[in-house]
Amino acid sequence: MQVIVPEPYGYPPSNAHSRRSSAATTRSTKSIRDRRRSSGALSTHSQSQKPKRYIGDYIVGKTLGKGASGRVKLGVHKNTGEQVAIKIISKTHLAGNPAIEKAVRREIAIMKLINHPNVMSLIDVIDDPASSDLYLILEYVEGGELFEYLVSKGKLSESEARHHFQQIILGLDYCHHHLICHRDLKPENLLLDSNHNIKIADFGMASLQPLGSLLETSCGSPHYASPEIVAGMPYHGSSCDIWSCGVILFALLTGHLPFDDENIRQLLRKVKTGKYVMPDNISKSAQDLIRRILVVDPSKRLTMKQIMAHPWFKETEPMNIHNLPVPSMDIGQPVSHPSEIDDRILETIKFLWGDTDDQVVINALLQKE
Repeated sequence: MQVIVPEPYGYPPSNAHSRRSSAATTRSTKSIRDRRRSSGALSTHSQSQKPKRYIGDYIVGKTLGKGASGRVKLGVHKNTGEQVAIKIISKTHLAGNPAIEKAVRREIAIMKLINHPNVMSLIDVIDDPASSDLYLILEYVEGGELFEYLVSKGKLSESEARHHFQQIILGLDYCHHHLICHRDLKPENLLLDSNHNIKIADFGMASLQPLGSLLETSCGSPHYASPEIVAGMPYHGSSCDIWSCGVILFALLTGHLPFDDENIRQLLRKVKTGKYVMPDNISKSAQDLIRRILVVDPSKRLTMKQIMAHPWFKETEPMNIHNLPVPSMDIGQPVSHPSEIDDRILETIKFLWGDTDDQVVINALLQKE
């Protein structure tokens, strides 16, 4: 059973000099840091002074990072001064790497469908036929990764961990209401803005999961992957995301991972059995929440609704609590004729359904139920 470890996209990338930890947490934070290296961390690059270069309406600035799918540059709108992150992807590279091409297409398609304050925004896609590159104009999240912040602090207080966890849950719940599963949640893919608010990023492994269906692709980082994914079983993406949230909460409160081993076989065995040691230096309420999330049987794992009703989660009111997502079935007006279907929406759904034939998608959109 092979678990795919995709390369994370970070905006901005990690800063190696910020990786500080106390003597008490050096080993545990190093463990988290080493796991990241195995999945391919972004690297920073300096850039000498050059004449202004434009991509669309944006002046291209310094390099923020470089990942498997392309470079990330800072962009500044020529009129408004708005800062963005510009992901520059070589079309030749995409043509020669079907897996990366599919991940990029998936990320674009899914990010077009979502809009939430705790999810990083896709502002625009610039695909000039005359250019050898594809440009994704993304929200610039200047605070860096939650991963780097955690490494610098060793572990977080319960109040700070709760603040971040609440926002992760709110953003993820929005995605789940729109039938989108992230499937690669980890601190490297959670960004912090200037006010330390969470932005969920990197939807390259995400999937649209219609109600009543199961997913089968094994994906995600092994330390955060659920037992059913590790075991190669069909799974509900939302339940797997919830498991990952439990691992993240454990890491925020303790500074290390619940499931860890240098040997990948032993690591996967630990995940499948769900055996871990719960530290006694976190509150009983936090322990209870983690235990009820990290349940091997997904049918007995807490749901999003149950997590948000848990006493530890509710100890302080979450931000955006009054902006919970509208269920997907209540959004928009139904279409009654093929001419009412937007071509861009049709193409997005076709891709998310596996490049399904036009007529299959049209028939589904015209159904009343």
